Amino acid sequence: GMELEQIKIFAAAADAGSFSKAAARLYVSHSTVSRAVSALERELGTRLFERDCRGVVPTRAGKALLEGGKALLAEADFLKQRVAEKGEKICTDTARR
Repeated sequence: GMELEQIKIFAAAADAGSFSKAAARLYVSHSTVSRAVSALERELGTRLFERDCRGVVPTRAGKALLEGGKALLAEADFLKQRVAEKGEKICTDTARR
């Protein structure tokens, strides 16, 4: 299934207009970006980008994923913060073991 990390990588590529620029912004390899986008395209059964020598531009399907994906990523961040606020801290002090 689709993973948040794949959507994050896809959104970075769409915003940057380039797999290479997205890779640099995310501190991952170009092949990591390419694999994530390819996996999403296989899962969804459609191309998400038009590719040419200048870079990448989202297709109509890509634009739909970008809009919904950004909302999903924002919701995931909100949920993470909310859970962290409500939860108890985990003790990671290894000196006491």
